[in-house]
Amino acid sequence: MKRYVITISREFGSLGRPIAKALAEQLQIQYYDRDIVEYAAKVTNQPVSVVSEVEEKVNHFWHMKYPLGIGSSDLQDRIFQAQRRIMTDMASIQSCVVVGRCADFVFREYTNRFRVFVYAPFEAKLKNCIEELDLDEKTARRMIREVDAARDAYHRTYAGTPIQSPGNYDLMIDSSYLGVQGTAKTLASIVMQRFE
Repeated sequence: MKRYVITISREFGSLGRPIAKALAEQLQIQYYDRDIVEYAAKVTNQPVSVVSEVEEKVNHFWHMKYPLGIGSSDLQDRIFQAQRRIMTDMASIQSCVVVGRCADFVFREYTNRFRVFVYAPFEAKLKNCIEELDLDEKTARRMIREVDAARDAYHRTYAGTPIQSPGNYDLMIDSSYLGVQGTAKTLASIVMQRFE
């Protein structure tokens, strides 16, 4: 099988991260998400806490309330470039699943790539936030708006397009149809057919 990279971009509450993790497990390949922050901290000679704070723009317990993109700075740009190098280096060594961080843009010209956007209807996202993340309804509604706005701002800043633009992806999938395991299984089947 060819070496390949799968990128997962997602709406907040769509369960894109657990889907990405389940997909990596089903394919028995590497999964990269928050560990990219640790690598970027080493490359930029910054403490992990600084990279994390700059990336998120706020000290938040889910580590993804405000990713890069709300405003810009030299340090943000250096962190993005470091993360970009880390992602491409990892993909050059082994097949992997990469979550967020404009990976769809980073790997847009990569030959063996499968770029996925995971979304869900608002009510499904709200239910996931309440049941899976233990948020109260008011906080969940606010988080869905704010996190999605921050992710879109990040994507516009570094990729130059809205995060939900269909041209950014090879597949856009509604996670509410099949749930985490079913969505991951469907994606794994496509990957196997594509890269076998």
